[in-house]
Amino acid sequence: MTEPQHIAETAASTARIVFIGAGPGQADLITVRGARVLAQAKVVLFDALADPELRDLAPSADWIDVGKRGFSGKEGSDFNGQTRINRLLVEHAQAVGRQHGPDAIVARLKGGDPSIFGRLEEELHALREAGIASEVVPGVTSALAAAASTQRPLTRRGTGRSVSFTTAMTRTGDLQCGMGPGQRADTEVFYMAGRQLAPLSKGLLDAGWPGETTVSVVSRAGWPDVRHSLHTVASLDDASVVHAGRPTLVIVGAGATEIPDEPLTHVAICGETGRFEPKQHP
Repeated sequence: MTEPQHIAETAASTARIVFIGAGPGQADLITVRGARVLAQAKVVLFDALADPELRDLAPSADWIDVGKRGFSGKEGSDFNGQTRINRLLVEHAQAVGRQHGPDAIVARLKGGDPSIFGRLEEELHALREAGIASEVVPGVTSALAAAASTQRPLTRRGTGRSVSFTTAMTRTGDLQCGMGPGQRADTEVFYMAGRQLAPLSKGLLDAGWPGETTVSVVSRAGWPDVRHSLHTVASLDDASVVHAGRPTLVIVGAGATEIPDEPLTHVAICGETGRFEPKQHP
């Protein structure tokens, strides 16, 4: 049997894997499409940060906890968790397919959006190697929830034309060498930053961010107990006490600043000098 024939026959006998973005917090932040597909799932492999109330959308499904919890090396952690998740995806797609047919769904429920620091590429690769069909349903990522809850838009007319997303964590617990903080955008967002505030402050200073630059720190974005504090690049480590033990996101630059009291009447184009003048009322 040739390899393409084998893959085609495997796909015909397995359920479909659908990656669903659960959103950044409470259950009602999932998309309409995500909720609809989740309700059809026979098995749900869910992340640690997914709201337990999402179970109400698929009460008859078999829910399996595959959430990673730090870098501890324990089962379900980053040390061996991804290999386990890849294996479970394949096994459940095969088992559900045998029982319910190829139209059945196995949901992979990921916090936020599947493609933002969700190891989606590795899971897609495992499914493609096994010849298993898949689909991705996008979700709301936590940076958007943080911007919404603090009413500090990530992009700003004239001053915030670009946004970058960076993870502040690696397997070693250090900022990634060569890929760490640097002023690559008007607004920089750092995910998983709660344990990295002191080195992040130093890295931002080393990268050229002025010490007085505004920094917005948000933990538990998308939840009723969201917590927000304002700092500067130089004083960022002060946020450690405020957000200790909570999933924390750091926003640096234009998107961290408060909106002006008056709307702008003029926005400079690239290369144009001068101040932005607020609208004057008669």
